[in-house]
Formats: sequence, C-alpha cells, structure tokens
Amino acid sequence: MTGSTPPDPLAPYRGGAYQRLLAAARRSLERTGGSLEATIGITAPREDERQAIIGITGQYRDASVKRLTVSLAAVDAAMRRGCGLGLQAVLERIHARPLDDRPAERAAEAAARRQAMDIAHASAAAPEPWFAQWLAEIGSDGTLTKLVRAGEEKLLHQAVRVLDTLHRRSPGQPPIPIPSLATDTTGYPKTLNQGTLPTLVLRALALRHELPRPKTAEERRSLWDMAEVVVDDLASHVLVLNLPSEGDGLGRWLSDAAHHGMPFRAMLYQLVTMPIIPITTGPVFVCENPAVLRRAAAHLGRYAAPLICTEGRPATAFHRLANAVTAAGGTLHYHGDFDHAGIAMTMAAGKRHAATPWRMRRQDYLRGLSRTEDRYLLSKVPDATPWDPTLARVMAEHRIAVYEEAVTDDLLVDLAHRNNLPD
Repeated sequence: MTGSTPPDPLAPYRGGAYQRLLAAARRSLERTGGSLEATIGITAPREDERQAIIGITGQYRDASVKRLTVSLAAVDAAMRRGCGLGLQAVLERIHARPLDDRPAERAAEAAARRQAMDIAHASAAAPEPWFAQWLAEIGSDGTLTKLVRAGEEKLLHQAVRVLDTLHRRSPGQPPIPIPSLATDTTGYPKTLNQGTLPTLVLRALALRHELPRPKTAEERRSLWDMAEVVVDDLASHVLVLNLPSEGDGLGRWLSDAAHHGMPFRAMLYQLVTMPIIPITTGPVFVCENPAVLRRAAAHLGRYAAPLICTEGRPATAFHRLANAVTAAGGTLHYHGDFDHAGIAMTMAAGKRHAATPWRMRRQDYLRGLSRTEDRYLLSKVPDATPWDPTLARVMAEHRIAVYEEAVTDDLLVDLAHRNNLPD
C-alpha cells in the first residue's frame, strides 16, 4: 500500500510515562560521560510510570511505593529489545540533540585554562608580584573560566602582550598613543577602547600601582597615564607657574606666562608637538594640590620660584615636562600630601625623575599636624620613607593625614626664596 507511514519504533518512549524517567537518565549520562552503572529513580510515581518501570525490569512494583528506582543498564537493555536502539541513541532522537559529555567538557576546560596560564606565565612581567597577583585573581574568581567557556582565551593572551609591551618600555621613552599600543599588540587600533580586554589590562595596572580597580572614565584614564599610555593627549595636562622656556609656540607661551606670573596649563599634545627647553637657574618645585600654586601666583606672582602642579596623581603630561626639566639640567623638588598616596608619589618621583623630597620630613608632618583642624584617619600607613625613616614611624603613630593646604605657608617661604632649600 503506497503512501503509508512506517510505525515509529520510539513511539512508546515519547509518551508521558517515560518523560521523567528519560529526563533523569539524560542527567545521569551527561554527568558521568555516558556510564550505565548508575541507578535513577522517580519520586511519587504515577500509575503509568509504575507500569513503565515494571515493563523495563519485569518485576512487580507495589502501587504504595513512594519512589521507584531502576538501573540505567536495565533501561538500556529494555530499549534494545524494544526498538533496537540503546538508551543514548533513544535520548538523542527523542530530544533531537546529542548528549553533553560533562567530564570531557571539564577536562577540555581545565586544559584550556592551563594552556592560557602557561602562556601568561611566559610573560616578561611574570616575576613581578603585581602580575602574579593579577593572574592568581583572574584564575580564582571565575574570570578565566568565563573567558574559556566563551572561547575568548585570546583576550587573556592579548592582555599579556599589552602588559609585556608596557613592562619592557624604558624610562624616558615617549608616551605611546593607545591606538598604537592596541595595533602593536592586537592588530587593531580600537581594541583597547572598551570591553573585556582593557578591563583585564587596567585591572593589572591597578595592582601594579596599588590602586583600586578603576570605576570611572577618569580613573581609567589616570591608570593609562601612569603607564605612559595616552588615551587623549588633550585631556592629559599639567599646571605650571614661572617656568620660562625656549621653543616655538609652547616655549614662548610659558615664558610670557612667567613674565606675568600667571599660571599656565600645558597639554600633552602641546608638549609633544612643540618641544621645549626649560630655562632653569635653580630648583624647580613640584606640588600636588593646585591650591598651593594658586596661592603662590596670588602672593608671589612673577617672583615665585618655578612651580609645577600635578593636580593629584601625575599624568603623562607632567612626566613629559619633568623629563624636559631634568634634560635641561634642572632639579626637581617634590612635595605631596602626607598620606599613603602622597608618600608613594613622592617615592615614584624620586625613582623616575631623581626628584628630591621637599619639606617631606618628620618635622614637616608634625608642624602640619598641629595646624590641621579636620582630622582624616590614614586608610593605609606608608611602609617606608627612605629619605627620613622617622617620618613613616611618626605617621604610623598618629595615623592622621596632613594635606598640602596645612603646610602651604611653609612651601611659600621656599618659593619666595628660590635658592634657599630647607634642610
């Protein structure tokens, strides 16, 4: 008879009597990688389910039993007798998808994690404590697992290449624009603009500089700046007072501003495109807070010693200008807040620019402490102050931050007598 449909050998297993049984069987097989050694069960079985299990096992099961169990091997054997297919084949046909092999997936995932970590550990930065901490964190908090499961391990490899590039850069090299860094390390100019890759890199840079993970655009830009990566050469700037310089454009503007004793904000774009040679005949002072520079301009004007203000954590523009000062034979004298960040930046300025700490000794802290009305507890005590070991000890004793506003009068004394530095 033409046109007739052959009977479906799986029809008995498509009904409601087998739905819960087959779902339990699938979960077990996927969990064990296809093993038939386990036993599955149904709680509060319906009558049709009880009859199905009796048919599989050939054993009577009382209707009062609250849970019925059956071995997967028995289910497999019954299906082979009934339709000629094993349990796995029946499940894949009825559910229209292959079984997952969870053990194999876990093994492949673990292998991918190991391979990604092996590549990362080959980095030139691997011996650095911050890099090791970064790898440990992303390996333990689910970040690496998420990348592996999404098939995006390459993002970790790219992050390592970015960090490698930054780690290998020598002090004094020109800052690198972020599109160039992205192109050099990933092949595309926009990969570090947003997304998982820059998040991974900035997370490592935050550990490198002992800072919290960045949450705002300004914090992200600041971290890039500290790594000498220019996100926006118009947004990176430095505030200057009385630093006459040679050079077309910017050099002339700085000299004109110094002649009038006026503050001048120099952008990184200007410092790169219009190089200057500062004219230095004495010390060049550096402060952290613009309130200090504002008072110097207001009280001393053109007679104040050259003063550069970082306006908080130094940006790439500051480092560019500081390099120009030292290249011209000038010396930098750095003052910051008496807190953990201020001490860290003072030490960093010393290492990077040979800057001498300026009024950053024990007696300066105590004098500022006596003038501080609003007491802010130190969230973290400085580990060491090599230029004056007693400073770290007295800060640990008092645990109070002293900000530049409290010592500005002392700073102005030095700025008014540019050649008379304190002991």
